[in-house]
Formats: sequence, structure tokens, C-alpha cells
Amino acid sequence: MAIATMHSVVLDCPDPRRLAEFYAQVLGGKVEPGEESDWVDVTGPDGHKLAFQESPGFIPPQWPSLERPQQLHLDLTVPRERMDQAEQEVIALGARLIQGDDDGKRGFRVYLDPAGHPFCLCDA
Repeated sequence: MAIATMHSVVLDCPDPRRLAEFYAQVLGGKVEPGEESDWVDVTGPDGHKLAFQESPGFIPPQWPSLERPQQLHLDLTVPRERMDQAEQEVIALGARLIQGDDDGKRGFRVYLDPAGHPFCLCDA
């Protein structure tokens, strides 16, 4: 028997509404109406929740390097034939590419969202 069930993944950020709208567009989800300005939920078409919490003094994570261990990031799947189009779309929404897929040799590309959280678009 499980001890608990997953409610949502929560990302700290300086502007919860803006980041929620970014991920709602990327995931085809819906920004849930709420009365709190420091917390915003996005519900994806599959029912999974991603939440955003205001964090005063937020410092974005850094993508791993030799000096830093791997940190939390989101893996989002995209059909291989749509990868270039998906990249253009997330960049138009405010993402920034930080690591390509080495001409298709790796099955993922790494981006930073508008608040600086890393996420990957991975071959489905």
C-alpha cells in the first residue's frame, strides 16, 4: 500500500502566473483559476498538475556541470518528427536552448523556461 499519492510538482519562481501560462501553452494544459497571487496551478490534458509558487529572491537553478550535480528538471516528450517545430514554439514562448541534441545523436534537447528552470524536450 502506498504511503502517499502524488499531488503536483511545484516550481518556485518570481512570477507564478507568467510561468503557469508558459507551461499551459507548452503542455496544452489549463491555468486553474485561483484567488492566490503567489500560487498558480496548471492541469494538463492527462490530469497531472504542475504548480508555481512565488519565491521572493528566487535564484534559478544552474544546469549541471562538472562543478554542480544534476538538479530537478522536467522531461517533456515530443514526437521526433515534430522536434524542430516544438523547439521553435517553446522559444517563441520564452524558452532558451542551452544544449542541443548533437545532430540527433542524443534523444533530447535542454532548455531554460522563462524563470530559468531547466527542461528537456525528449524524443517520444
